[in-house]
Amino acid sequence: MPASTTPQVPPQNETGPRVGSEPRPEHVSEPRSESQPEPPVEPRVEPPLEPRPDPESRPTTAQSRGADTRALTQLLFAQLKDLEPGTREHSRVRGALIEANLPLVRYAAARFRSRNEPMEDVVQVGTIGLINAIDRFDPERGVQFPTFAMPTVVGEIKRYFRDNVRTVHVPRRLHELWVQVTGATEDLTTAHGRTPTTAEIAERLKISEEEVLACIEAGRSYHATSLEAAQEGDGLPGLLDRLGYEDPALAGVEHRDLVRHLLVQLPEREQRILMLRYYNNLTQSQISQELGVSQMHVSRLLARSFARLRSANRIEA
Repeated sequence: MPASTTPQVPPQNETGPRVGSEPRPEHVSEPRSESQPEPPVEPRVEPPLEPRPDPESRPTTAQSRGADTRALTQLLFAQLKDLEPGTREHSRVRGALIEANLPLVRYAAARFRSRNEPMEDVVQVGTIGLINAIDRFDPERGVQFPTFAMPTVVGEIKRYFRDNVRTVHVPRRLHELWVQVTGATEDLTTAHGRTPTTAEIAERLKISEEEVLACIEAGRSYHATSLEAAQEGDGLPGLLDRLGYEDPALAGVEHRDLVRHLLVQLPEREQRILMLRYYNNLTQSQISQELGVSQMHVSRLLARSFARLRSANRIEA
């Protein structure tokens, strides 16, 4: 057999690349000699920082929303001015005005949150005032719509509380005076650190103490107390249990009045016999001795009087 031949590998220089080794990447530079200087490093320049806005100068969300609402309101009023009332476009713009200014109604209704009335009802009443303000507003007068509409909305809500919410109707003068009494009470409480007396409130408002007490009672007309509700704090029973007892003779008042009317129709002697018999509790014998007649005659007179009374009694007839 022929001898196996070994492939001859060409000789390599010490500095040349070896066969079969991985090629060196081109971007990798050869190590520099000590005699070559390092290239200068360029300084890194940071981008300039933008100035931050002042938080106080930045408009809040509520302010921007209010500005947008006022701008939208002015635009809608400008469109509403050129539209004929009753048309579909007029109703659409008017409805958009109402919808845009509903936050104004909610803000006004929040002032009456302490009245313990459902806020949905108060907002509905305030919306009626808003609609009236929209129908009466004139943009050419140069007044902002919220300034014009707020008194109308608040007035409509106050009228609702005055006429519909009170359990007992209070005169308007007394209601207005009650508002003054409430304000004076708060001022005096803050000044003295205690609840003021009736005399102090009356001296502050230059009115009598009776008027102050009447105003305080008028302020309680918003809520009616149940007669069956127990009194808190004093441990006493309810108002119903503290009312006067039922008079057993109360049922006979009507009957006594009827008998008095029928007695005047009898002769005088028969009236006296009935009085002696049923009011003085005398027997027939005692009556006969009192009148000087027989007992049988007294019995016949009583029977005849009863017959007349029954015939004249319209209730039994």
